[in-house]
Amino acid sequence: MLKMLLFPLRLSRLSSQIRSMNTAVPQKDSPPEVLFEKQGGTAYINLNRPAALNSLNLNMIRKIYPRLKGWENDELVKNIVIRKQEGKAFCAGGDIRALYDSGPGSTISKDFMKEEYLLNYTIGTCKVPYIAIIDGITMGGGVGLSVHGQFRVATERTLFAMPEMGIGLFPDVGGGYFLPRLPGQLGMFLALTGYRLKGSDNVHAGIATHYIKSDRLGELDRDIRQVETRSVEKLTEILDEHHKLSETPQTKLFSLEPHIPAINSSFAQTSVELILSSLLSESSPFSLEQHKAILRGSPTSLKVAFAQLRSGANLSLSETLCMEYRLCQRFLNDHDFYEGVRSVIIERTGQPNWKPDSLALVTPDTIEHYFSHLPDHRELILSKRGD
Repeated sequence: MLKMLLFPLRLSRLSSQIRSMNTAVPQKDSPPEVLFEKQGGTAYINLNRPAALNSLNLNMIRKIYPRLKGWENDELVKNIVIRKQEGKAFCAGGDIRALYDSGPGSTISKDFMKEEYLLNYTIGTCKVPYIAIIDGITMGGGVGLSVHGQFRVATERTLFAMPEMGIGLFPDVGGGYFLPRLPGQLGMFLALTGYRLKGSDNVHAGIATHYIKSDRLGELDRDIRQVETRSVEKLTEILDEHHKLSETPQTKLFSLEPHIPAINSSFAQTSVELILSSLLSESSPFSLEQHKAILRGSPTSLKVAFAQLRSGANLSLSETLCMEYRLCQRFLNDHDFYEGVRSVIIERTGQPNWKPDSLALVTPDTIEHYFSHLPDHRELILSKRGD
């Protein structure tokens, strides 16, 4: 769900970005927030809230979901493409300001998350080949709209992050499923630090399936429209070719490659505390910077996210989303989310007062409570679709 605590960014720049995407209020005569079209056998979802960095709100979810379901049963639809209509973001996250304003126990906190997770699951189990063009900022809810599909296309403008630790949340929208399945310990690293991946690094990390230069997207679109069957193989061939044509010596390099041994060693530890100790013992500038990044996050968020990823490694997508729905309902009824949003978005101090304020004070009972089942009538129920 979230949207953007880019730790390495200056606070003023970060806050202005977050405020712009969470305070844009649709006007009576404003354009639709999501546009749909069909060209040949290709159905398009065009995200159209550029002033809000295409942040995902409940209205958009309620428009996208029935379209996906309808296209699955439309034999004329051979593939689905989701992309931005314009602007610098694919989708920078979910509408956290609405969740903050609605307060603990609100209807919107239940409906938004339940319907968003249902949409994520529908994408992950879609019977039609699904292609996400993640051209621009892609965080939180934008990750949920893309990473569960068969194809994710990054460009030189892609910026990916899961920075939920910094506002007292956790890497949801199926983060517990896809992050542990990245190579080595990259998933835990990305979850706890909020590290930003740019451009072709997203392919090396396993977030994207292909890297294609933005000036080739028009040609890619043309080629996709010519596919006359629901053929993953044919789309793979097309995307592979455009990827090859976009490659340069630079895109073949992974900027994190020199740090992979330290990442795999430190983030394989059996607790957040041991990860921090390992990073300190590494003592490289990179490891020390990640140590600082982790300590900026909510202690509760850090410990819950650690347990979430360790559990999600052995769960199906549907099981993970059901687990995450329980987690989000606990977070949205607890202190740190509202404190994080106050600090980063409302007052822009960047100095949240976490409760508890240290990892040592986050007890096993607290973690167990976050993961415990909700009352039966409040549980997220997902019908099995072959995940």
